[in-house]
Amino acid sequence: MNALREKIEQEIRAHGPIPFSRYMEMCLYDSDLGYYSRNAAQFGKSGDFYTSSDVHAVFGRLLARQFDEMWRALGSPENIIVNELGPGRGLFAQDVLDRSEKKFPEFFRALRYILDERSPALRQRIETTLSRHFESGKALLSSADISAPTIIFANEFFDALPVEVLGSEGSLRIDIAARDGRFVETWAPPSAKELEFLDRYSIHPEPGERIEVPLQSQTHMRAAASFECGFAVVIDYGYTREEQLAGRHRGTLKAIRQHSVSANPYEAPGEQDITADVNFTALAAAAEKHGMQTQKLITQSQFLLGIGEANEFADAFEDCRLPQERAKVALQLKHLVTPAGMGESFHVFIASKGVEEEKVSSLAGLSFARRMASR
Repeated sequence: MNALREKIEQEIRAHGPIPFSRYMEMCLYDSDLGYYSRNAAQFGKSGDFYTSSDVHAVFGRLLARQFDEMWRALGSPENIIVNELGPGRGLFAQDVLDRSEKKFPEFFRALRYILDERSPALRQRIETTLSRHFESGKALLSSADISAPTIIFANEFFDALPVEVLGSEGSLRIDIAARDGRFVETWAPPSAKELEFLDRYSIHPEPGERIEVPLQSQTHMRAAASFECGFAVVIDYGYTREEQLAGRHRGTLKAIRQHSVSANPYEAPGEQDITADVNFTALAAAAEKHGMQTQKLITQSQFLLGIGEANEFADAFEDCRLPQERAKVALQLKHLVTPAGMGESFHVFIASKGVEEEKVSSLAGLSFARRMASR
């Protein structure tokens, strides 16, 4: 029998039905048996899903260019922190650090890269991947406490945070069937916080409909925004309240296993990813409550094109010696920026604090979308 299923059953038998957020928390983050805690290869071709860093190093190289520009917009301070939330295996951090060292030496000299990863298995992999940067003191795990201008970076982090699920019947709870021990769904009265979230940032579910309430995302965004000056860059798939009101993104919870999507999160606890699209309206409100100025949501395509067009994506093709190498990289780049790939399904949310608006709006990552809007 699935060991995590047994652990969840024990908790339900001891304490009664659990909120869906608790079930999702245990499935993904249980310290021994959770999806992100196991030593399985969750990422890339052999795993369950791709992130942009699995596609090509150009993703990290372009962001290194953008981080260098952000550092200069902050007045080129002596120290700058890049704090990555949910860094996985550390591939993105490796690409950013290596690229910055090679191409942006002044930024690299000021940089400390903090990796905020809660999975013990992934922390071990990060320490191996970034061993050289850990030895030099450039890379640090999340226990580091440094006060300096900060760039928060989160790529596919908020979609994996536990959510509450509300239906017209109330707030979802997970129980065990008396007859055969299966997980069954029951409902409890929604909390005041859940209802307030729907009122402010989402919609109330129609009969038979389910809506996610990402209260933990709000908490994480508020914590992330606690620095005195800097930027936040969040890349994820998600939606705005306006889109929900228009009838889209109503019930986005899904399970992912071996690149296949399932609507059943109860099938294999700890062996499949569980995600929910990000409510960017709520995320922006949480950032603004902590003094951040937010920019209009843009697509990953617009963001990467804005950074890369100035030098015609030389960051991608620099290492190519043969025509077939260039052709392969061109396909990988296409996957990152075109609607058929990741370009339109992922959105980029940028917020700032203590930076002149003029300097924020002139960032390369925002320039392509701004030009398109003014046509």
